[in-house]
Amino acid sequence: MIPDRAHDFQDQVLEFLSGVYEKLPVLPDGINLIETSVGSSADPLIRQFYSTFYSDNKKRKLILGINPGRHGSGTTGIPFTDGIHLNTDCNIPNTINSKELSAQFMYEMMQSFGGADIFYQQFFISSVSPLGFTKMGKNFNYYDDQEFTNRLAEYIVHQMNRLIKLPLDKEKIYCLGEGKNYKFLVTLNEQHKWFSQIYPLPHPRFIMQYKRKEKSKFIQKYLQALSEY
Repeated sequence: MIPDRAHDFQDQVLEFLSGVYEKLPVLPDGINLIETSVGSSADPLIRQFYSTFYSDNKKRKLILGINPGRHGSGTTGIPFTDGIHLNTDCNIPNTINSKELSAQFMYEMMQSFGGADIFYQQFFISSVSPLGFTKMGKNFNYYDDQEFTNRLAEYIVHQMNRLIKLPLDKEKIYCLGEGKNYKFLVTLNEQHKWFSQIYPLPHPRFIMQYKRKEKSKFIQKYLQALSEY
């Protein structure tokens, strides 16, 4: 008999990703959508990644970033993963020659954790906004303009309500970004009661851009926080 895989984590993730355009408002002039989800050119890589690491029924701890960036998830469709690390750390061959500072930090941290296999058995990474944006060819975060943030609020709430249906531990989650991303998420969580506790961590991009000499210290900070429960 073929086992019933309908409730595998990977299937639920793919279902979630197939609906990330729901409730997306019309974007203002000059702000463009980064389209790398199920159904995009990254679709085969996305499916291979989640079938490799999430073909089970285990509950994961949730890590939330800001929104996909054009050099990482914006090319592969996988959070904090560029083409280089998708090949070297996830053993998923691809022709994407992208490099991202955040991906570099995250995969160095994962190596210290025990490797991508062990890490993804315990954690699932997504973003407050599951879709990313650019303005004038550069990354544009959902919080970079208050009017834009207000326009996206209903979309973000809708997508978070969909996200938490995945088999995730909602007692304590991790937020990447100790500033605007954390404050925005805390404000929404106070209204919607998604999670019992939100633990902020410095964003990988901030670490690699401004604190690179202290990278090993921040990796230890991550490892300690992620191993606390």
